[in-house]
Amino acid sequence: MGVEVVFWSVVLARFALPLLIPRYPLPAIIGCLLLDGVDQTIFQTFGYDPPNYQSYDKAMDVFYLSIAYLASLRNWTNQGAVQVSRFLFFYRQIGVVVFELTGLRFLLLVFPNTFEYFFIAYELVRARRNPLRYGLKFWMLVAAGIWIFVKLPQETWIHVAQLDLTDTIRDVPWFLPALVVAVLALGAVLWFVVVPRLSPPDWPLRLKADPLPVEMDEADERVAYQAAHRKVFDMASVEKIFLIGLISVIYGRVLPGVEANDLELFLGIAVFVVLNSAIGLWSVRRGYGWDSAWISFAAVFAINVVLVVVAELLLQRRDDDLPLTDTLFFVFLVSILTMLYDRYHPVSEYRARRASLSPTTDEAG
Repeated sequence: MGVEVVFWSVVLARFALPLLIPRYPLPAIIGCLLLDGVDQTIFQTFGYDPPNYQSYDKAMDVFYLSIAYLASLRNWTNQGAVQVSRFLFFYRQIGVVVFELTGLRFLLLVFPNTFEYFFIAYELVRARRNPLRYGLKFWMLVAAGIWIFVKLPQETWIHVAQLDLTDTIRDVPWFLPALVVAVLALGAVLWFVVVPRLSPPDWPLRLKADPLPVEMDEADERVAYQAAHRKVFDMASVEKIFLIGLISVIYGRVLPGVEANDLELFLGIAVFVVLNSAIGLWSVRRGYGWDSAWISFAAVFAINVVLVVVAELLLQRRDDDLPLTDTLFFVFLVSILTMLYDRYHPVSEYRARRASLSPTTDEAG
């Protein structure tokens, strides 16, 4: 019983902590990163080895990275950085799905999780400096540096060599001193070489997300924008289908009660996303919207529960379909990601439109 409490406490923490990322991007994602790094150690400490840990771990990662990507739509002012993050995020998502389908570990090296550290790099810049000072070339170089010098070695260590940091420190006497020296050397380079060459910071340390544009910081303003610019099926809907569909396929591989195949699951989620878009567009054109994210989530969740019940009645669910608990989990997943996407994507799209209409020197870099 105690082991189950520990397991579910860690799982709930890995679902709850990412919800802080939109408001406290840097502290929250570092917290997620640290929890991701120690969760297996916690389980082993209590003598528990979750089955299919690799798939479970990837599913938890995908959830908090999805929230981080949605947070970038909400918060990031630099459109070049948004473009880079979009590519890195979906590239990784595709890689995780292919890994789940094939079980080939080297694919995690081909599709490294560069997005996560890129998100951290952007937020480190934003904490002291205006990201608009840097152009697309700068952010591409940042992504390339992380990809080559950080993620490729890390992914090789974890997923190809299958080495564990704690075990290596215990089994290799010289490893910990070498690691300490390497960290100190890196810190010295940053402090004595990089920091003196940096320009003065633009503002004091900022860990909380910046305010939304004044034109989009109220629910009725976002509602009016969506009513004017959204369609039931547009590029935003396509992005949302792949965002939610890919993560659903990954979770479908982890949850033991899911019998539907990957294509059926993806297409089913796509139908739900389109229906959500249609209902959402109908509601915004009638001026419905809430400033509270919790009320918005409750409304979307209730609508999706109704859709599931209607689908059950129309399709006469078979015995090999999703069990009730798994169905409710996917309803939760679709609802939270749909709600956050519909709240944050209009903000990002508004910034992109404004930047295209009023080009500035911010894109120099």
